[in-house]
Amino acid sequence: MKKIFIYFFAFLFICFIFPALLTKREKETSSEVNNIEINDTSKVEENAQSQYEYKKYGTIKLLHQKTGEVEEVNLDTYLCNVVSAEMPADYEKEALKAQAVVARTYTIYKIENKKHDNADICDSSTCCQAWVSKETRLERWEESKREENWNKIEQCVNETKGKIVTYDGKPINAFFHANSGGTTELPVNVWGGSGLPYLQVVQTAGEEGYTQYNSEVILGEDELINKLKELGLNMKYLGKKKVLDENFAGKRFVLTGTLKELTRDVAKEYIVTRGGKCIESVSSKTDVVIVGENPGSKYDKAKLLGIPIWSEQDFLDKLRKENE
Repeated sequence: MKKIFIYFFAFLFICFIFPALLTKREKETSSEVNNIEINDTSKVEENAQSQYEYKKYGTIKLLHQKTGEVEEVNLDTYLCNVVSAEMPADYEKEALKAQAVVARTYTIYKIENKKHDNADICDSSTCCQAWVSKETRLERWEESKREENWNKIEQCVNETKGKIVTYDGKPINAFFHANSGGTTELPVNVWGGSGLPYLQVVQTAGEEGYTQYNSEVILGEDELINKLKELGLNMKYLGKKKVLDENFAGKRFVLTGTLKELTRDVAKEYIVTRGGKCIESVSSKTDVVIVGENPGSKYDKAKLLGIPIWSEQDFLDKLRKENE
């Protein structure tokens, strides 16, 4: 009889209790593995919170600037309209996906830092970011490309769902450009303010292939002058006028000795503004030597070469004669 009970309990253990214990252990192990995967995923994400906080941004309030209407729209639907307005659909998928991340980041930044009292963001590129309705966007594409283009943009938005760029755990103010000319600029130099630590000057290689990287404009002389005038450029010379005087124009002058009435620099200025040129040494090419008190060897060399010599008074007399 004892043996029958032992066999019976052994049968129960093998058929029911032991499998139940294994199942429980399996569930616990599975739970631990899922937690590890989730934790590992959260480490890889650019924004660890995006996976569980993104739900609160399901819809946004969009202000249409032209009509003043505020429309409540699904965020990802809105991002398709934004990306289609900001980047050509024939760009590479990775570029469109990057644009989707930037647009999503900028949108959430605007939601957290409201500019409009009654809306999260508006549809004006000069105020917030570009937006175009699906209907308008489709009309602007070739009919054969409409469905393909829109599906491509939707795919790029969906494949980056929930992803944003953060700094210190907060969404950044995500600016972007089509072409920086090879180097980005600090926002503080464009818009002023205190600057943003996460936006710094960097080199942007590979932009040479952009169609608007450089351009050439050919203008005639009159057309160029008219363009400059239109921009407000003053076309009148406001500096000191150069008065040509036969006593000075085209001649080379050397000054030596100490002048009583004028400083050396003022005397030189008088000569130059009248078309003459001041040189330092006396040679056969010198036209006039102006002599002050205690002249040096330049005076002797001028006499030797037969070069005309003016006293300071001679120089002043010629200046006065010009003004008579």
